[in-house]
Formats: sequence, C-alpha cells, structure tokens
Amino acid sequence: MTKKWYENDSLRKECSATVLSTEEMGDHFEIILDGTVIFPEGGGQLSDRGWIDDVPVYYAAESGDDVRHFTHKALPVGKKVTVRLDWDVRLDRMQQHCGEHMLSYAFWKACGANNVGFHMNEESVFIDLDKEVDEKIVQQAELAANAAVWENHPITLHYVPHTELGQYGLRKKNDKLRGIVRLVDIKEGDTCTCCGTHPPFTGMVGLIKVIRFSRYKGGSRIEFLCGKRAVEAVHERSRILEETSNLLSVKSEEVLPAVEKLHQEVLDLKACLREKTQSLFQAELPALLAKAPLLASGTRFVFVLTEGTPRDGKSLMKLLTEKEKTLAALILKNGDKVTYQFAATKGAEERCRDLCALAGTVFHGRGGGSPTSSQGGGTTGTDWKAQGKALEKAMLEALSDK
Repeated sequence: MTKKWYENDSLRKECSATVLSTEEMGDHFEIILDGTVIFPEGGGQLSDRGWIDDVPVYYAAESGDDVRHFTHKALPVGKKVTVRLDWDVRLDRMQQHCGEHMLSYAFWKACGANNVGFHMNEESVFIDLDKEVDEKIVQQAELAANAAVWENHPITLHYVPHTELGQYGLRKKNDKLRGIVRLVDIKEGDTCTCCGTHPPFTGMVGLIKVIRFSRYKGGSRIEFLCGKRAVEAVHERSRILEETSNLLSVKSEEVLPAVEKLHQEVLDLKACLREKTQSLFQAELPALLAKAPLLASGTRFVFVLTEGTPRDGKSLMKLLTEKEKTLAALILKNGDKVTYQFAATKGAEERCRDLCALAGTVFHGRGGGSPTSSQGGGTTGTDWKAQGKALEKAMLEALSDK
C-alpha cells in the first residue's frame, strides 16, 4: 500500500520511500513505492510528474491502494529512494482544478447552472454546464470567481462518512458514494467531493480567465485557464491585439470595427472579381466549346483547368452545362487544394464517375457520385497545370477506348 502524502499536504515536494516492486510493461516500467508525493491521474485531474532519485516519472496511475510510477528505467526492489515532485507541474494542476471548482460554483450561484462535465488537458480546461449562458452571466461568474481568489479564502479537507454528507452544503451530490468521503471545502464558496490536489488558499490560483464559451448539448461549454496559463494567454492575446492595431493604424479599441470594415471590403472585392471572372469566361465559352473534341458518340468533351473558389466553380459549371450532349470536366485550383467536378448533359455519354476516379489518381484525392454527376477534391503538386494536362490526356484516351 502506497502512503499518499499529496492527499493531506499538497505543498509537500519530496519524501523518502522504498521500492516495493518494479514491473517491465512493454516500452516502460511501472514502479510501486511505499510512499509518494506524486499525484496519479484521477477525478479529471492530470497526473503529476517528478523523479525517483534521478529517474524521471512521466506519469502516475492508481492501482487499488497503490500508485504506479511510469518510468523508462528500472529500480531495484528494496532500494531506499527520494521522490521529488516537479513543482511547476503540480502548481499548474492545482491552479486549474481549484479554479474549476471556483468557477463552477460561481456559475451555480449566478444562474443555477450545474457542472455536468470537466475536462483538463495540457493546453486547456473545460467545464460543461446544463444551462445556456450569455456574455453577461459569463462575466458575472468570472468576476465572482476571481473575487474569491483575491479574498484568499482558506481551503480545507474533510474526511466524513457518506451518511453525514447531508450536513454539508454540497454543490454536487452523489448518492452512490459509500464509506469515508473526501471533501474539498473552500470557505464562503464551493464544497465538493474531490480526490484532487488543491492549494491551502484560493490566492494561489492566481487568476481565472474564461477564454471562450459556446452552446453544447443543450447547455454550455466553458473554456478557461487559471494561474500561469491564464497570464500567458492574456499576454499572447494582448500582443496579437497590439500588433493588429499597429498593422491597421488604429487604437486597440478600434480594431474590431476596423477589421469588420476590412472584411466587408474583401467580400465586396471577391464579389466583383467573381462577376468579372464569370463575364470573362462567358465571353471565352464559344471558342472553348468550338475547339472541344467531339467523341464518337457525338458528345462534346469540354475540359477546363483554371483557378478560383468553389463558388466560382459552381458558376462555371453552370455555364459549361447549358448545351445538350456535353460532357464537362472542371478542374479548379484553390490555394494548395484542387476540386474537380464532372457533369453529363442530356444525350451525352454518362462517364462522370469514371472521370472522377481518374482525377483522384492524379491529384491523390477522393470523390464520388453518379455517371451523370460526380465531384471530388485533392491536393496540387509543384506543377498543377502539368498534372491537369496529363489528366486531360488520360481522360481523352479513356473516352476513346470505350
């Protein structure tokens, strides 16, 4: 059985221990000690990292009453060792997890929303609420949670029988719990069953910052960061805002309207370009149709290789298919992507699915459809025009071999 020093002293950074077992498990070793300060993943909180003497521990997991330490080096059974915590990692985990309790409580108080999901990874932290929230509620909850940080309330642990849980004003209740239950109690705030590590005072959380929120499964998903992660995120967003304001030659508070204006100008330019492109293509269409090869069946095969957006492609294909007995192939480059469309008009050979398969081999793409209409997409190479010409030749040979 592993003595779990982290359960009652989250600030303890090292301990002495004895190696109880070492198991080789494929590409790593799992080491059990008689005591540890390294918290194993659980309750939504990520595992700590640290060292056993000079051997790095990159992950830890509970196994019954034991904690398994994952390493890439074996340690002899019976050896006396020193277990050291990677404190920066521990502090980060505590800040995120404790901040989650505080923010969940703030939403619960603000609008009665319950936390029904908690997700933590190395970059972000999310909570899922069972109610939809708006900007006003989010701001209210964020301010309340940070007020609790600034007030530096004490955080205490209680171990109580499950039969006495009703005496505590728990935010979340779990009737399935049995035996002795661990409670994390934030003074004048959240009280919740939890197995994770928490600082002794709320001030150590540092900062709680909501990054974004959205509707999710009938409720809301809140993405937030705490402590050092929050400070770094705010710094990066401030840097981006400042650089954008300099680029646009406006004040920071004027960036949004300036970007909105620029976005509208781009939309207007795209619409103008699309109109002129279509007019130009319409003017060139008679000559394109005149030089298009005529298949033995009387079908005219029109192959177009050009650049443009998917919306341009839709307009061009509409023009290409205005006449009967036309088999049209449109290859459209858009950035490093290529889309291909095929259509057979009334009386034409119905070979669109075959042509789409050929395009997929040339542009390493996928697609499908019917003999009368198919489409797909892939990626362009260093010389997309040469690829297109090779495809046109292959298609003509395939159509001639019918």
